[in-house]
Amino acid sequence: MQTENRGTSPEVRRSAGSGTRSKVVDFSSLSRNVGRFHLRHKTLLVPEMNRIGSRLLAGAFRGFDIDAVVMPTYEGLEFGMAHTSGKECYPCQVTLGDLLCYLKNEKRRLDSAFDPGKYVYFMPQADGPCRFGMYNKFQRIVLDSMPEFEPVKIAALTTKDGYSLDGIIDPSKVGKLRRAAYMSVIVADIMDRLLWRVRPYERERGAADRLIESAVPTMADSFERHGAGGNFPRILRDFDHVLASGAALVDPGIPPKPRIGVVGEIYLRTHVLSNQDTIRNLEKFGAEVVNASIAEWVNFTTYERIRELESGLRGSLKLFETGKVLQNLKELFGYKVELFYQERVQSRLYRRAGKIINVADDHRIGELDRILKRHDLYDFRVGTEACLSISAAMAYLEHGCSGVVNIYPFTCMPGSITSSVLKPRLQRLGVPYLDAPYDSSFQPGRESVLRTFVFQAQRHFARKGNNQH
Repeated sequence: MQTENRGTSPEVRRSAGSGTRSKVVDFSSLSRNVGRFHLRHKTLLVPEMNRIGSRLLAGAFRGFDIDAVVMPTYEGLEFGMAHTSGKECYPCQVTLGDLLCYLKNEKRRLDSAFDPGKYVYFMPQADGPCRFGMYNKFQRIVLDSMPEFEPVKIAALTTKDGYSLDGIIDPSKVGKLRRAAYMSVIVADIMDRLLWRVRPYERERGAADRLIESAVPTMADSFERHGAGGNFPRILRDFDHVLASGAALVDPGIPPKPRIGVVGEIYLRTHVLSNQDTIRNLEKFGAEVVNASIAEWVNFTTYERIRELESGLRGSLKLFETGKVLQNLKELFGYKVELFYQERVQSRLYRRAGKIINVADDHRIGELDRILKRHDLYDFRVGTEACLSISAAMAYLEHGCSGVVNIYPFTCMPGSITSSVLKPRLQRLGVPYLDAPYDSSFQPGRESVLRTFVFQAQRHFARKGNNQH
């Protein structure tokens, strides 16, 4: 192979005179083709993490003239596995497979009209030691290795700025889009809680699932039609109708069941196909389940920025760096206002829903931080999803849950940390606890494990009294 000239710059260069692609990767593509891109006249490809939340968020985007499409999921797992080594997080394989499958189907459908440059793949990232921060980098390398998909861009919002939407649409619309998008997250969280609240107590089997299946496109359309104009009262009226319809499905004659709190890695615990529908199976064996929310993570990223800025402010004050002090104060004020707004919207929507049906309330990030400090189990300064999972598990117990399930990808570091802290702690407290790591395989005896766990939760529930929740 001939030596490459330093001046050449394509992501995957062609060998001189051969016309074939070499295996030399230009890593500048990771910054040039991963980041913030204006979405005008582009198709935004949204992975399905949470089947309700992804569709409502896409509806909110479409209200701002962003052509957002939720990709079918779990149909291209073989593509994801073919381009990974197996050492990556399981969600990396699933999301990569979804993307490649969708692009291949689009190329087949459109034939010569297929233009990869019009697609932007939506894959946010997190700062810190979790491998999630490397998903879009790895997926960029995979796309660059395929000539037909190399022009596809990756939109990567980051926790470093609280998932700011600056740069993806016109500046005048950023604030409105952020409000509509955040409300879609809260509404989706409550719809999930509605499903989990109704399904174990429904009068007619399958009624809750049918309600949600019809309600998701209704609410997505409501966000698309009314979100950009800020007509949130109209969206909430549609939401009230969904809640009331769900409340009507409950059979009050069914006695209370033990409630199980689910924590863990955000993608896997909400992607029902990847976790093999753990919540439905727990319900099948006699439990009621509540899962950690998506809004919890969004609020956590804002809270983390506040903590980082407060730490930076203290350092600047010690060094008498006036310019940095003023900058930190300005940013700190902005993020505190943001968190206040997020929690205010969250509280108002949960109170509104609670007047119709008593869905489980969500956690507040400041309270989760205080729980960790009170029990001296972990520290928010360490970061990762483990601090949320550990504190949320303890919060579940304070609210009467009879067991905790930790769902995470096999080999996941935050999931393993959570297990190492919670398992001995809950064992001492006499509370049933279950680790549920997943990869693409089906574990033998899995249903027996879930059935045994629910039986233990039922015994715990009977001992503590059936009026806990």
